[in-house]
Amino acid sequence: MRTKLLLVAAAGVILATVSVRGHHAFGGEFDPNKPVLLKGPVTKVEWVNPHAWIHIEVTEPDGAKKEWMVEGGTPNTLLRRGITRESLKVGTVLVIDGYQARDHTLLRANGRNVTYPDGRKLFLGSSGTGAPTDGADPNEAPKGRGRGGR
Repeated sequence: MRTKLLLVAAAGVILATVSVRGHHAFGGEFDPNKPVLLKGPVTKVEWVNPHAWIHIEVTEPDGAKKEWMVEGGTPNTLLRRGITRESLKVGTVLVIDGYQARDHTLLRANGRNVTYPDGRKLFLGSSGTGAPTDGADPNEAPKGRGRGGR
């Protein structure tokens, strides 16, 4: 009986750890003082929860090509904002602005906006994550006003 109880307790600790790692606050992983502007073709899209990931190939000024991973909102949130699997096809050249990971050695960012080749600009970031209030999130209240904008 004691062994069963110990196993159940250990499993609970492991599951709690996994769920805590599964979602994070913006400030825990991304640096609000390190904005990035990335441009390049989509190489891969991970349409997964809790956040979709867009991989793009960015050409550096010296000609070197680097693959960046850009975190967006949940797939459901992106769909509601007009971003679909069809609009994120491999090869589509995007401009994404956002914030770099705190570990600056990683080529990873939290995306705020995505601009398509036709000029369409859509909000990519997830709201309520503690990201800087820069006006990109359509759910943010205008500065100096309440959520209702009155």
